[in-house]
Amino acid sequence: MTEYLIEAHGIERTFGTSANPVRVLRGLDVCVESGTLVALYGPSGSGKTTLLNLIGALDKPNAGTILLKGQDIVKMNDGKRAKLRRTQIGFIFQSDTLLPTYTAMENVDLALRLPRLGIFERRRRAQSALQAVGLTAWASHVPDELSGGQRQRVSIARALALHATIILADEPTSGLDTRTARHILTLFRNIAHEQGTTLFIVSHDPLVVDYVDQAYDLVDGRLVARPIPTRT
Repeated sequence: MTEYLIEAHGIERTFGTSANPVRVLRGLDVCVESGTLVALYGPSGSGKTTLLNLIGALDKPNAGTILLKGQDIVKMNDGKRAKLRRTQIGFIFQSDTLLPTYTAMENVDLALRLPRLGIFERRRRAQSALQAVGLTAWASHVPDELSGGQRQRVSIARALALHATIILADEPTSGLDTRTARHILTLFRNIAHEQGTTLFIVSHDPLVVDYVDQAYDLVDGRLVARPIPTRT
């Protein structure tokens, strides 16, 4: 029997008022094994980011269950959900959400303080993550001294440094040139397959599907599998 890292069943998410509800997710189901790279496609407003927020314990569905390592995160109290986000879930948002007065190194280090890692381990992880995204030479620069693509790579490094069980990435290749995007996607794939980290990537970028293990289109509140190109 397959053991899934993530199991979501019957997920419903509705916004608006009871008189005028907007059903975004309609009985959505998805199961993902550890070490899997997953792409989510769909038009703006289809519910992709909503689904990421639910899996990342930032929001709760109106109905359904979401199991992470067999634990129903929907039923967890706020304290347990916050601890889960600090220690097991990495986030890469569309906006870089970097602190403007902190250097790239300090922005990555800040995320590592939440799980209370020691200073030497934080420094080692931050340096390694910035090197992985090609920003070692910019470690001491603040966000205003970086390009949009470089700021996005700092956000990616921040998520990688956490060594999370799952990374949720909302448009991680936006603002990146094709060469850098390919480098980041290759890095994601290596992390998934070698470290067992599961990555969910929300994207409009057609390049992403060439690197993932599973791909879905979000259509009418449910996931529809998208074929994966044959790799040689």
